Amino acid sequence: MSNEITFDPNIGKVIPVDIEREMKKSFLDYSMSVIVSRALPDVRDGLKPVHRRILYTLYENGIFPDKAYRKSADTVGSVLGRYHPHGDASVYDALVRMAQDFSLRYPLVDGHGNFGSVDGDPPAAYRYTEAKMSKISMEMLTDINKETVEFGMNYDDRLKEPLVLPARFPNLLVNGSTGIAVGMATNIPPHNLREVIDAISLLIDNPDAELYDIMSCIKGPDFPTAGIIMGQSGIRAAYATGRGKIQVRARAEIEEMNNGRFRIVVTELPYQVNKARLIESIANHVKDKRIEGISALRDESNREGMRIVIELKRDANPQIILNKLYSFTQMQETFGVINLALVNGVPKVMTLKEMLEHYIEFQSEVIRKRTEYDLRKAREREHILEGLKIALDFIDEVIKTIRASKTIAESKENLIERFGLDELQADAIVKMRLGQLSGLERMKIEEELAGLLEKIKEYETILGDDALILVIVREELAAIRDKFGDERRTEILAVSGEVDIEDLIPEEDCVVTLTHYGYIKRQPTDIYKTQKRGGRGVAGMKQREEDFAEELFIASTHDNVLFITNRGRMYKLKCYEIPEGGRTSKGTNIVNLLPIEGDEKVTSMIRITDFDPDQYLVMVTKSGMIKRTVLDAYKNVRKNGLIAISLLEGDELAWVRLTNGNSQLIVATRNGMAIRFDENDARPLSRSAKGVRAIKLRGDDEVVGMARLREGATVMTVTDRGLGRRTKIEDYRIQTRGGYGKINYHVSDEKGHVVAVKVVDEDDDLILISNDGVIIRIRVSDVNVMSRYAGGVKVMRVQGDARVVTFARADHEEEEEIAEVETAEESEPTSEEIAELQAQESEIDASEAADELIEHAQQLEEELEENE
Repeated sequence: MSNEITFDPNIGKVIPVDIEREMKKSFLDYSMSVIVSRALPDVRDGLKPVHRRILYTLYENGIFPDKAYRKSADTVGSVLGRYHPHGDASVYDALVRMAQDFSLRYPLVDGHGNFGSVDGDPPAAYRYTEAKMSKISMEMLTDINKETVEFGMNYDDRLKEPLVLPARFPNLLVNGSTGIAVGMATNIPPHNLREVIDAISLLIDNPDAELYDIMSCIKGPDFPTAGIIMGQSGIRAAYATGRGKIQVRARAEIEEMNNGRFRIVVTELPYQVNKARLIESIANHVKDKRIEGISALRDESNREGMRIVIELKRDANPQIILNKLYSFTQMQETFGVINLALVNGVPKVMTLKEMLEHYIEFQSEVIRKRTEYDLRKAREREHILEGLKIALDFIDEVIKTIRASKTIAESKENLIERFGLDELQADAIVKMRLGQLSGLERMKIEEELAGLLEKIKEYETILGDDALILVIVREELAAIRDKFGDERRTEILAVSGEVDIEDLIPEEDCVVTLTHYGYIKRQPTDIYKTQKRGGRGVAGMKQREEDFAEELFIASTHDNVLFITNRGRMYKLKCYEIPEGGRTSKGTNIVNLLPIEGDEKVTSMIRITDFDPDQYLVMVTKSGMIKRTVLDAYKNVRKNGLIAISLLEGDELAWVRLTNGNSQLIVATRNGMAIRFDENDARPLSRSAKGVRAIKLRGDDEVVGMARLREGATVMTVTDRGLGRRTKIEDYRIQTRGGYGKINYHVSDEKGHVVAVKVVDEDDDLILISNDGVIIRIRVSDVNVMSRYAGGVKVMRVQGDARVVTFARADHEEEEEIAEVETAEESEPTSEEIAELQAQESEIDASEAADELIEHAQQLEEELEENE
């Protein structure tokens, strides 16, 4: 066989090409064509070319939501003839899916007729069905005629088509997208419109928002067929990396029938699951005896909703069978998320935040182009009106000029020459009707011109301020959210092994304890039995040498627990996320639960039910600074913490309290001073502010606690030597914030120094903890009310070098454990001691007054220097 190449002069020139290179080039060209022009959506409008062409054709043909339906065949033919050089099946299949309420979360086409079903039934042929634009799809094309998007030539260079739609709502996330290209695929789940727009608004207000903040708005995908998403780990992975696997379950309820047997009723299916095939699969598993215990299987679905009934045999365990159904059938499916879309014509896998940022950038561009268009049109109209105004000012001469001209063209030339007009103005004047010569019409022109000038000024302001453009984006999205937004359909259920398992946790009270070295645990409240005051208590925990419990409070397992560190950072956990420990266990180190740094230590724990905007967090530092901030400012506590207060160098946060905005506070120091003042003396400050002075300190004194005062209660003071005393609130005179305060306790080596103060009621219990790990619970009523100068009674007996380190107030428990205790003598001061303490207070008041005079003099001196 000859290898010679014969050249036929009638054919023309033949160019030899390397077949490997030609195949590679052809395949790449084909691949890019499939990727860009067929299979992948654009990140801006979330549409593939075929969907975009269908919507634009419906728009061009005027098949709007308020118009009559039109045959699908008409739309398909128009799309094929104008823009889409492919088969009719590709167009009609895309049109059908856009009309299916079980495929799109917010359908873009309003279909009339058989458009298929969740059972997998095919749609009727396009000659039988009708379609028009849905109401929300109109928002996809809003302002398209204002040069907001780029147009390109169609396949035969005869018409122009939009390369992207204005997409006034985030369609890519809202309706999702699925597509298989060459070597890549996209699978973006649908989301709730309201949640996505809220996230966009959040990102506009705070461009530095983290994924945690965004997920406070977007909980997860929201499928049109509802269902239940199991766990959040797959959602977080998909949003953080662009890829993830989400487990979606059918909604199934176990019901007991009249004959004592059970049945499983399925009312929602995972996204894109074929109901008929699911029922067939269940039947086959029963037939093959992979699932035993099912006696009957029926599909009772109707127009009102889905209902699959699975009746069980008398001895069958319904929960076991339901678990098998989840395992063996499509009642539980995995949705593999791939956030792949075209960005500037290039396919890219994006995080959730990147997708939102691209949409915000696109919408800003749309608003800018629309405003530029409106500004240009307004200026053109202003130009015409200025010419008409000139004509009306010289109407007699204009009429004379026109009448003297032989032709329209000549009259235009004469007007231009006489009045300094241009071609457009002259043309408008020539075309004026006689009715426009009236005075009323003149007023209309002047009013229109004044309105145009205002609009032009507004447009110029918008174009000169990028921040204002973002405000417009947010406002217009909010209007769409209010108009089309609805409630979430898909429930997100936490599963074992994940953080959010609140529905599985029983709500009950517990005691949360944090040690000096950072070991935390949660225990039932009934561990601590009530004892007589002065008792020895029970062993509370085992800990490393020299460790002791520092923080303790009572909380519900469903409460939020805020952790505030000595460096002024805040972290948040659900109470049930704190590991439960036994009475003698040391607990879990806090560094395993919170991302705190090596030299950072949790100093305060606050329990809250929710972030009420009418409540405040009041913080006091060891150096006596106070800061009050609305609680709502801390609602977005990220996983890596949040700045709760900015601290001065060398200062540490000592105490935090939750207030209602009208509380009176008492701040106590280690050396026995205390000050009572109204919280409104400290004005509300921003989240990261430093604060103002709460109490002046002397020497090595420091703040050890702060409490809210309430009517009918008493102030409980406890020293590290185990002495305690209750005092009437009236004994603490209200003072102005920032002073030295009054003597709260006369400290000494024998009596010890103050460890904390609490406001307690008569029927409360106290739980006290010493640094050797002993815990005791006593009744508040066992501690007598005494004067501010009294030494108190022995509330807890400590041995050797042991010291009381903290105490907590708890609700009274009726169940008691009575122990043999020694009764301590009450320590009331003598009249000489009282006189001595009062003299000390007078010296403090005098010193404070002197300080105020010095400060006032310094202020006057500074003012004089400024005036000079």
